[in-house]
Amino acid sequence: MTSKDTLEATNGKDAAAADRRRWIALAVLLTASFMDLVDATIVNIALPSIQRDFGSTFSTLQWVTAGYALAFAIGLITGGRLGDIYGRRKVFLLGVGGFTLASLLCGIAADPGMLIASRLLQGAMAALMVPQVLSIIHVTFPAHERGKVFGMFGAVVGLGAVSGPLLGALLTEWDIAGLAWRPIFLINLPVGIAGVILGRRFIQESKAPHALRLDLVGMLLVTLGLLALLYPLTTGREHDWPVWGFVSMAASLPVLALFVAYERYKGRKDGSPLVELGLFKVKSFAAGIGVQIAFSTTMGIFFLVWTLYMQLGLGWSALHAGLTGVPFSIACSAAAGMSVGKLAPRLGARRTLQTGALTMAAGALVYLGFAERYGAGIASWQMALPLVLMGAGMGLVFAVLTDAVLSEVPQQHAGSASGLINTTNQMGFALGLAFTSVAYFSVVDDRIAVERAGAFVTAFGHAMWWVAGILGVVFLLMFALPKRTASAHTEAPAESAEAQEEERELVAAG
Repeated sequence: MTSKDTLEATNGKDAAAADRRRWIALAVLLTASFMDLVDATIVNIALPSIQRDFGSTFSTLQWVTAGYALAFAIGLITGGRLGDIYGRRKVFLLGVGGFTLASLLCGIAADPGMLIASRLLQGAMAALMVPQVLSIIHVTFPAHERGKVFGMFGAVVGLGAVSGPLLGALLTEWDIAGLAWRPIFLINLPVGIAGVILGRRFIQESKAPHALRLDLVGMLLVTLGLLALLYPLTTGREHDWPVWGFVSMAASLPVLALFVAYERYKGRKDGSPLVELGLFKVKSFAAGIGVQIAFSTTMGIFFLVWTLYMQLGLGWSALHAGLTGVPFSIACSAAAGMSVGKLAPRLGARRTLQTGALTMAAGALVYLGFAERYGAGIASWQMALPLVLMGAGMGLVFAVLTDAVLSEVPQQHAGSASGLINTTNQMGFALGLAFTSVAYFSVVDDRIAVERAGAFVTAFGHAMWWVAGILGVVFLLMFALPKRTASAHTEAPAESAEAQEEERELVAAG
């Protein structure tokens, strides 16, 4: 063998080794994404078990889910910037390690306060982990391979969304070692530890060449403003709506106004505010953010009250409730694929979105009618029709919404706009969870001592009126969105911006 042949053989081996390393790195990234997606959906189904174990109040249950969403939302943009500045692999591994530790703390929580604090930490660590995933994929794989890789990511997103509730139901139902709900968190430990070990070995480090600076003051102000609004909204009911709650909610307005003023100053100072306020001058974007928040609010209300209605009101097991939701998941996935491939190109984005909102509202009203007609004797098969309608409506909206909101945003701001959409999605979900105090628990608490099942049925109907009403607002806001989109704004100049945009599109399509 000549020296040239030897060199070619060596290069071939090195290329094969590098190729094997990046596919292992991809497996780590996809597993981390799956872990986050499952954790975001696995908890709701176990909430009744948590309540029985701790004897906790309904507001505690709200904070177990809302705390995660709020911490995730607040830290999302900052987490992406930390990866751009200090290294995506480094921040990703920090996020995975912190998420795993927080999962352990959730699993061994001795009281509701510890569980809520651990969920807040878990959300904050997810905000470090999640933004790095597609950024790392973007710099690891060449352009001609990304379509296949992002297709794999979309499949993981869909699998996580469907399997989360079922996995939560199974783990809770099995009562492994008498731990009840705790395995839904402890299952993350081996996955997270393996992710840190393999990620450190196989993921290559990368940074953005021109990363934006951190805006910690802006992050602090928006955190204070949202907590001042959401905390009394969540806990005020059980304290008979005290004066301090209304004072706190009123105080959130000047705090958020100060946040806006500071963001303007930050933009003039160094061009790296947490929120690019100039985006709201684009009519379709401003309306789209309103649609995003309102739609996510309905999701926050529905998914929590739906779980409690089935388990606490109807007395169903966690597994029974989890299996009942399968038609919703299947319809959502099928409608998402159909909307992108067939409906949006023919009807246009706005009509597709409005069709989704009306379909979901119709499903909510049908569900309300069935719940009132059949009462506590309602069966899973009788819920199938409204769940299919609601799932299909949700799929039509989520799959098309991002492109419609971004369609008129200048290309150089597409990354910032995409990050803000992700953030407002989580914030809207947290807001919906807080609103369940008014939409659901204000009814069930008044009557639970008299007629348990009847109270939950009545409260569920009350909440579904809220869901249908907010979806009506969503429908009207959609008139401000463009009729059609050209899909011309999916790339941004910075790598992290590209990754954020691609992630949002894949989540919607999944």
